[in-house]
Parts: sequence; structure tokens; C-alpha cells
Amino acid sequence: MKIAVLGGGPAGSFAAELIAGAGYPVAVYDEKLAWEKPCGGGLTAKALERYPFLAADGTPKRFIERAVLVASNGARACMRLRQPLVIYSRKVLNGLLLDRAARAGAAVVQDRVTGAERRDHGWRLEGKQGHYQADFCVVATGARNPLRRLGTEIQPRDAYVALGYYVPRQQEHIEIQFLERLEGYIWVFPRTDHLSVGICGRIDSEGTPSLRRRVELYMAERGIPIEGSTFFCHLLPSLAPESFDQNRVAGDGWAAVGDAAGLVDPLTGEGIYYALRSADLLASCVREGCVGEYSSRVQADIMEDLRLGAVISRQFYRDNFLLGPVTTRMVQFCRRSPAFERLMQDLIAGTQDYLGLKARLLRQIPVTIWEIATSCWRSRDSHEPFQVSSPV
Repeated sequence: MKIAVLGGGPAGSFAAELIAGAGYPVAVYDEKLAWEKPCGGGLTAKALERYPFLAADGTPKRFIERAVLVASNGARACMRLRQPLVIYSRKVLNGLLLDRAARAGAAVVQDRVTGAERRDHGWRLEGKQGHYQADFCVVATGARNPLRRLGTEIQPRDAYVALGYYVPRQQEHIEIQFLERLEGYIWVFPRTDHLSVGICGRIDSEGTPSLRRRVELYMAERGIPIEGSTFFCHLLPSLAPESFDQNRVAGDGWAAVGDAAGLVDPLTGEGIYYALRSADLLASCVREGCVGEYSSRVQADIMEDLRLGAVISRQFYRDNFLLGPVTTRMVQFCRRSPAFERLMQDLIAGTQDYLGLKARLLRQIPVTIWEIATSCWRSRDSHEPFQVSSPV
């Protein structure tokens, strides 16, 4: 069976490596190959635990041990992460995974497939540089998928816009800023040689110009220069709860992985773990000769948790709790309750899934209330284990 992988990002490259390593003829088609993508690049502890080569490899990367959460009212929670994040340049990460695919035996073709026609039991693929044949297609084209009949059909309600700037500066911690009336957040992520400063928000709540004004105001207030910085804009899948039932991840002679399958955390926007995990699940199905089981395995392993995450995301960004936004109360609880901070750290690390979140919250409510009450009684202003320096 000749397999074509359409897209050379993390999902496509990893699928190509694993399938080629099992002895199948594989070709990866990607127009840009390894290229810089200023948003993203963060690998959670969950991803590193399952795929430890990502931390052990000698390619340039940043290990981040500090995180700052900032509420819309200015309250700050500063955390020293028990499980550090690893942040790659996307060009470096994509290059690493493409190299691994090539070493496993996959052919890497610099071309973009813009059309796929089903013929008998195979495919005729139309690229910008030529035509190709395949028996099976792995759709790893990302959120902007030109093959509308293959993969997730993203509606406006199912997407975030991520935009911002590639800034030639440095800092040691990540920062997440929540804003009023925004289903999303501003981020500052340190890469190996620059900062990624951006904002993501659901496109049915705010337009792109409004999001750009918000992140530029944030940068101006903090002295982060726009001059000399490179602007970027990208689309992220973030499926609404009602969209999971219609989500298409496989069909006759094809299967989608990563963003093309809509597999992105609806609350955080993190997608690299799900790109790698869906590629892993598909490769296992190919090796075992049961490709028809891919949809059910993705459903059980990934989508049920993400579906609940989509429900929680709406409540997290839109609802109030104790007469204030949920995001503000979350930051304030992190400042005063070590137990609640540990919960948030596990969510950031990806080690706390959404299916088990409600039960954990219920179990630790008495401890959290006691810690908050004790903190207030002692009139402690905050719980900050380190001082944060300016990024400029």
C-alpha cells in the first residue's frame, strides 16, 4: 500500500516516520517543508512524557520553568512549574520531525497537493509541480485545508484566530494575559532567539482588526517594541461542543491527523500533543491492518476529552463566579491556594484531563477554601515564589 502524507508539519511528519518505519512506502508532500511559524511551538509535559525524544534531542529549544497568569483586573499569579515546558522554534521542530521521517525511509517532496481525486481504490493527487498516485492519503494539511471533502470542515464557530508578532527580545518566563469579553488570551512565549507575542480569540466573537489592536495595546503598555517585529496571523481549530458529532477524521481511503482533524485543545489552543498522538494512533492502525478502527480510537483517546474541554472552555471564558469573571477568580485562587495552583499547573502540563477535572475539583474544594481563608486571615497579599523581570 503506497501512502501519501499531505502536509509536513508535526502530525504529517510523525505519521510518515512511524508508517515508513513499519515498512510501507510513504511520501510526504509539503510546499514549505521546515518553516517558521511564530505562534505555537510549546510542548507540554504530557507530550514529553509520551515522546521523550523531543526533550532529549540536541536541537535548540527552551526549557521554561516559570509562568505568570494575569487577570483582566491586573491580579497576577506567578508559578514555578513543577513540570517545565519545552518551547521550540517551529522551523526547528518541523525540521527535526521531517528529518526523522526521511531517516525512517519516507520520501520528502517539496510540493503542495491542491486536489485529490478518488479513482477505483486509489488516489490521483494534483500538486503545483506535478501529479502523484497513492493508495491511501494521510491528511495533515492543517486548519487551512484545501481538500474540503477530506478532514474536518471548520465553521466560524469552530476556529480561533492567532495573531501577533515575532519580537527580537528575550525573557525567562511565559505570560498569559486574560482580557474582558474575550474568549481567548494574550501570550508571551520565549523562543530560543526571540519572543512570540500574540493573541488568540474565537473569530465569531471578535474580528481580526480588533484582536490586533488589543495585542498592540498590550505590547505598548509593557514597552515591547512593534517596530522591527514581524507580524503573523494563523487559523487554529477550536471545535464547538456541538461540532464534535459531525467531525470527520476518516473516510474511504483517507484519514486526517492533527489540526486537519480538528484535534486542538479548545481551552488552551495547544495542538502539538494531539498532532503527535493522532499520528501515532493512525500509524498503529496501519501497522495492525485495521485502518477502519482509526475513528473509534481517536474518539476514545482524544475526542471525548476535547468535547468536554469545549464545554468547559465556554464556561471558563464567558461565565462569572462569585461576582467576577471565572478567569479572574482562577488567578486569585492560584495566588492564595497551593492546592488550586497545583491543579492549574497540571492543566498547563496537560497531565490533568478534562474528563477527570470535575471530580478533582470536588475533592479539593474543602482544602482550597481552607487555604484561601487562612491566606486572607493572615492578610497575605500574594503567593509569589519568584520575582518577574521585565521582558525588555
